[in-house]
Amino acid sequence: MSLSGSIKSIQDIMRKDVGVDGDAQRIGQLVWMLFLKVFDDRELEREALEDDYRSPLPEPFRWRHWAADPEGMTGEALKSFIDNELFPGLQGLESYSAAPAAFVIRGVFEDAYNYMKSGQLIRQVINKIQEGVDFNKAQERHAFGEVYEQLLRDLQNAGNAGEFYTPRPVTEFMVRRVDPTLAEKVLDPACGTGGFLTCTIEHKRRHYVKTAADEQVLQASLHGVEKKPLPHLLATTNMVLHGIEVPSQIRHDNTLGRPLISWGPKERVDCIVANPPFGGMEEDGIETNFPAAFRTRETADLFMVLIMHLLKDGGRAAVVLPDGFLFGEGIKSRIKEKLLTECNLHTVVRLPNGVFSPYTGIKTNLLFFTKGVPTREVWFYEHPYPAGYKNYSKTRPMRIEEFAVEEAWWGDAADGFAGRVENEFAWKVSAEELKARNWNLDCKNPHVGETVSHDPEELLREYARMQAEIAALRDQLKGVLAEALERDA
Repeated sequence: MSLSGSIKSIQDIMRKDVGVDGDAQRIGQLVWMLFLKVFDDRELEREALEDDYRSPLPEPFRWRHWAADPEGMTGEALKSFIDNELFPGLQGLESYSAAPAAFVIRGVFEDAYNYMKSGQLIRQVINKIQEGVDFNKAQERHAFGEVYEQLLRDLQNAGNAGEFYTPRPVTEFMVRRVDPTLAEKVLDPACGTGGFLTCTIEHKRRHYVKTAADEQVLQASLHGVEKKPLPHLLATTNMVLHGIEVPSQIRHDNTLGRPLISWGPKERVDCIVANPPFGGMEEDGIETNFPAAFRTRETADLFMVLIMHLLKDGGRAAVVLPDGFLFGEGIKSRIKEKLLTECNLHTVVRLPNGVFSPYTGIKTNLLFFTKGVPTREVWFYEHPYPAGYKNYSKTRPMRIEEFAVEEAWWGDAADGFAGRVENEFAWKVSAEELKARNWNLDCKNPHVGETVSHDPEELLREYARMQAEIAALRDQLKGVLAEALERDA
C-alpha cells in the first residue's frame, strides 16, 4: 500500500474510535504518533553514525520498545501504558535528561492528548504507521514530506484549525521575495504548523548551503513561536521531517505575552515571515505589554507592532494581513503611520478571494517592507486569478506558478526597484498621498474600471465575503468599545 493510502487507512481506523471527534483531533492524534516514529527513525540513523549517541528518552518510552512489535501491547494494557506512563513520562523528561531534544519532546507533549479510547484500535493505527513509514529511506522520506503537507492542507477544512495553515504557494512566494541568506536569523512569531520556516529551510538549502558547516549555520538560524498545542506539535514534527536535528528554537509560547520594551537588541532578527492570526482578540491584559498609542486586543495589530520592533535596521519582513488592516482607522492608522515612517513598505500584493477558503473568505494582502528607511512610495500589485478561474477551491487551489508574473515584475531592491513599471495589475502611490488619506492603504487598481456582475454564484460569493468582513469589523468594534469602557471605568 502507498504511503498516502496508509495514512488514509489510519484515519479510517480512527473514525471508528468514539474518543476522536473531527478532523482536527484525528490529525493531532496521528501526528504525535508519527512524531515518535519519525524521531525513532532519526535515532536509528544517528546511532549508526555516532558511537557515543545517547537517546534523551528512557528505553520504555522509545517507539521501538513499546510500539514496533505488531504482536506487542494492545487493548487495555496499551491504553493504560499510553495514558498513565508514556504521556506523563514524556511530559516530565527534564528529570531524566538535560539534552536539548528532551526539552523539545517535553514541549511537544505537555499539551498533547491521546484521544483514542480503544486499545485495539490504537494497536491497529500503530501497526499501520510501523508498516507504512520508514523515514530512513530517502524515497519514502520525500513521499512522507508530501503526505504531511497534505495533512496540513486538510486542516483548512477542520473548522478553526484552518487558521494554523497558510497555503504553500503563498509561503513559498513570500520567502523567495524576502530571500533570507545563510546566516540571517529568520523568525516567525506566530508560526502555526511551521510552513514559513520549512520554506525558509528549503530556500536556504537550495541557494546557500554548500557544506556540512553551512547546514549547521542554517539549523541555528531558524526561530518560531506558537502558542496553541496542536500547531506547535505539527510545527515541531515538520522541522524534524525537514532535517532539523533538535528543533529547540520552535517554542510553545505567546510572543505577545512579553512587554515590548523587554525585547532587547540581541533579540532582533534579520527577516520575519508571518501570517499572524487576524479577526481574533487577545486575552485581557496582553495589550498592556504595548505602548498606550498601540493598545488593542486585535491580534494582528499587536503582531504588526511587535514585528516592526523585532526587526534589525535593514531587516526585511513579509506579512499576511486582511483588508481591514489596510482601511482601518484609529489604532490601525497609528500603526500604519509607524510602518510608513520607520520602514520602507515597498510592496503590497493584493490577493483575490478564496486563497484561505474555507477557513475564511476575507480578502488578504501580502505586505513587504524593510526597516530603517521611511517609505517614499508603495507599489501595489493585484494578483489575478488564473485564466478560467472565478475562485479557488479544494480541487482548484492556488499554485506557486501563478506568482511567476510578480517575480518577473519585482525588480531589484538594491536599486530601489527602479525597474518596475505600471501595468494592468501594478500601480504606485506616494507616501505623501497616503498620509493625506490618513494612512488608508486600501488603494484600488486605477487601471480597472468598476464592473457589475450579474452572475448569481459570483454575487453569492461576494455577499458571503461582505458578511465575513462585516463580522470581522463587528468583532473589532466590540474590542474598541470594550477598551473604551475599561478606560472610562
